[in-house]
Amino acid sequence: MNFIQQAYKGKNEWYHYLFTILLMVVGWQIVGIIPLTVVAIFHSKDLTDFQRAGANNFMGLGIDANLYLFLMIFMFAVGLWFLFLGIRYLHKRHIQTVITSRKAIDWKRFFYAFSLWFVVVTILLVVDYWGHPQDFVWNFNPVPFLILVLISFLFMPFQTSFEEVLFRGYLMQGLGILARNRWVPLVFTSVVFGLLHSFNPEIKKLGYEIMAFYIGTGFLFGITTLMDEGLELTLGLHAANNIAAALLVTTNWTVFQTDALFIDTSEPNLSMYMYVPLFVVYPLLLWWLSRKYRWTGWKEKLWRKIEKPNTALYAESD
Repeated sequence: MNFIQQAYKGKNEWYHYLFTILLMVVGWQIVGIIPLTVVAIFHSKDLTDFQRAGANNFMGLGIDANLYLFLMIFMFAVGLWFLFLGIRYLHKRHIQTVITSRKAIDWKRFFYAFSLWFVVVTILLVVDYWGHPQDFVWNFNPVPFLILVLISFLFMPFQTSFEEVLFRGYLMQGLGILARNRWVPLVFTSVVFGLLHSFNPEIKKLGYEIMAFYIGTGFLFGITTLMDEGLELTLGLHAANNIAAALLVTTNWTVFQTDALFIDTSEPNLSMYMYVPLFVVYPLLLWWLSRKYRWTGWKEKLWRKIEKPNTALYAESD
């Protein structure tokens, strides 16, 4: 079975998807936000101060940056766990089937993609620093940075894995067997993934043009998933991207405001944040991965119909 066909190994009535999505939302936005809300209450002067801050600006209450980052990641970790509960007990599927079509998760792929993208992001930062050193302020503070390193490497993958499993795994598979093709879930999940980032603070600074970058990133991850028949590469790419963003450089207008090594004080430039990645870096990345993993049949893997496997054993035997 290919990656999308893995969904046939479980139950796929419409209500299985409805209840699983509701369960995930409860975990992510209700249960997962409780610790952050409690901390925000203790940092608020009064109820008015708490209400004025709102869930999207709790950091403005003076919460420690590392604590705030951890509590934000905790929300996604709980959401991921609730999503796994729905897949396992409502859809009656092994969790592995929403991650890969291989017999076992290929961790070598994950670590290769992680290392590759972390190096690429670091090189891009070095190039930017070399060209505009006046825009960067050295921000290294040993203790907060060490805590940030631990939080980033130990917990950040829960946040990125939540997004990948939800969009490139669960929804892509579900929409794939519903539409009986690959291009509908690729387009839908990529666009929705991008649109959900419209709540990020970068939008106020860069404008809605930056949405092309988020949607383009969705297409990058979606194409990689379909061509490689699994999430391992995208899990590595996404984790490396967010960890590097948290550790290397921060600004006062991005979603990650951390105790990073550098503070970028420049005015944001769409050329660096959107056009270079979309039209230079992403195509080169796809080319490199296709060479390494010998991807073939691009048209078939991105456009062909999804056939229901010729087996009566779609649910798990256990």
